[in-house]
Amino acid sequence: MKDLSFATLIAVWEEMFGRGVFWALVAIAALITGLYLHVLFRDRALSLRKFLWAQLSMPVGAAGAVWFVLAITASRLSDMGGPIDWLVLAGIALVGAVGFAILVYVVQSLVRGPQDE
Repeated sequence: MKDLSFATLIAVWEEMFGRGVFWALVAIAALITGLYLHVLFRDRALSLRKFLWAQLSMPVGAAGAVWFVLAITASRLSDMGGPIDWLVLAGIALVGAVGFAILVYVVQSLVRGPQDE
């Protein structure tokens, strides 16, 4: 694997998660992103209260993302061998934390609606 391209990354992710799960995750991420943009345009501002709750939920998202990847790939924390493994795991936790925070913000905005602060 001399060249790392976007197609190569997609092939690796499809192999890792399975074609159905990978594309379902992509569809869910696109849906949440679209809803987030809808909420931002509708409210015309970020709600600091909702943003705080979204930030407080980030550890749950980080732990959930790590658990999901370890479960779907049949790996264990004891399989982590070198520094790159831990960096990838930290990256997964970071992406999970940010994604869950966005999800929490969107759900709050859709359930509560726009609020004055």
